Amino acid sequence: MGLNEYFGRATGTGVLATADAEGRVNAALFARPHFPDKDDEGVCAFIMSERASHENVKENPSAVYLFIEPGEEYEGKRLSLTMIREETDPEKIRAVRRRSTPQISQDAGERKYLVYFRIDNVRPLVGAE
Repeated sequence: MGLNEYFGRATGTGVLATADAEGRVNAALFARPHFPDKDDEGVCAFIMSERASHENVKENPSAVYLFIEPGEEYEGKRLSLTMIREETDPEKIRAVRRRSTPQISQDAGERKYLVYFRIDNVRPLVGAE
C-alpha cells in the first residue's frame, strides 16, 4: 500500500518535529500529510500557520513526521522530510484541506502556508525496516 492510500484511510495522531538554525527542537501536532500529485508519493505537503514549525523549516529544511495509529500495537509511520517549497495561495490551501474544524475557524485571520516536503525516508513507527 502506498503512502497516499495509507494516509487516506489511517486514523491517528501526527507530530511534526522541526529544529531552528541553532538546533532548538520543536514538536507540534499536525494532521495527516497531503499528497498533491497522486502519482508522486515522493512529495507531501502540510498546511502550516505562522508559528514555530513554519519558522523552523525556513531556517532548517529538515523535519520528521511521526504518525501513531490508535491501539496498543504501536503501528504507524515515521517520515524523514526536507522542505522544498511553499505556497500562500488561499484557494489552493482550501482545495487541499480535508475539512473545516473549529480550530481552523478560530485561525481564520491567520496566514496559512502550503509547505511541500520531499520524503527522504519512510520507516515503521517502531523498529527499522
